[in-house]
Amino acid sequence: MTSLDTNLVTLALLAVVAVSLLQGVWRGASGSAKRLFLFVASTAMTLGSIALAAWIASAASQPAREWLQAREWEQPPANSSGFAQLGYTVYAGIRDLPLLRFAVLFLLGYLLIRLAIGRIGSLLARIGAVPFALVPGGGAVSRLFGGAIGAGLGCGRAIVLTAVLFAYCSLAPQGPYADYVEQSGLYREAAARILEPAAGDLLAAQAPVFARQMQGELDQLWQKRYDVIDADLPEGIVLAAREIASGETSDNGKARALYDWVGTRIAYDYDKVDAYENRGEWREQTPEDTFRTRLGVCIDYSRLYAAMARSVGLEVRVVTGLGYDGFGGYGPHAWNEVYLSEESRWLPLDSTWAKTGNWYDPPRFEDTHVRDAWEAL
Repeated sequence: MTSLDTNLVTLALLAVVAVSLLQGVWRGASGSAKRLFLFVASTAMTLGSIALAAWIASAASQPAREWLQAREWEQPPANSSGFAQLGYTVYAGIRDLPLLRFAVLFLLGYLLIRLAIGRIGSLLARIGAVPFALVPGGGAVSRLFGGAIGAGLGCGRAIVLTAVLFAYCSLAPQGPYADYVEQSGLYREAAARILEPAAGDLLAAQAPVFARQMQGELDQLWQKRYDVIDADLPEGIVLAAREIASGETSDNGKARALYDWVGTRIAYDYDKVDAYENRGEWREQTPEDTFRTRLGVCIDYSRLYAAMARSVGLEVRVVTGLGYDGFGGYGPHAWNEVYLSEESRWLPLDSTWAKTGNWYDPPRFEDTHVRDAWEAL
């Protein structure tokens, strides 16, 4: 770090130390020593609570999953409220996504642990701080020692802040401001000398795996948003979907019948694409609009298909990402995945492309469709 390092992260770390030092001078040796003891005790209590909550969450994750599965809460039918769909989405997410389930159990466990030991810890901290009352509290010498103790306390607080930033940069190296944090000379120095020797190898090995798993779970939750947005369906769509799938008894048969209907009855809306690409006008439409006008683009096909599939009891999701454009490139696209209970698998389909060939669970579907939940269509 140079004297010209004006990175805000550097300034924030220095400010933490400086403020603690000034507080130490103001309180004197007695108050500063007591404050340092309380900080160490609080930090130890927090770290202990985190470790215990993590152990509890890990041990309880599988039993919690089995308990949720035993509830057999079925996806709310068409025309159910958005609150019902949101409740089911949360339930299904906790049931099916290990990281989300761990996070929920960890948070609950941590809050309960801190609630349980909060008063006990506070009492022990007060008792432990009693000896520091014997330290002289006034005079220049006391304030000098208080400043030194305050500076040490500030360094501890700065290390905690550095650890939080270090975890963020390790888990999200491409995240917002991660590069800016790394540009701080003081942060780099503290991370290299204190944090990396202790946790660098572990984070280097585990952080990318954890980040990919976390991104995958966020992707699945993000795909569920249309279940809530399109929960309130008009009766016409519900009746049409039931009529189309009336002769089918299997999930595969229902899903295929709806794919054929949406793929042949809805026309691609080139005017909508032109308005967006040339004039920046995006015409948002609901499944009801698509059903009524028989026009739409990929996201409209997919939302209508999902709405109709849910009307006949299928579990379905809208998937957004990139689709092959036929010219060696990829562009923003949307399609569907429907769950076949008889085969215990998610089947991919693309009703938008139905008129160009068979895009109902074709071989190598993933070669032309790249999942990317954060791509806006």
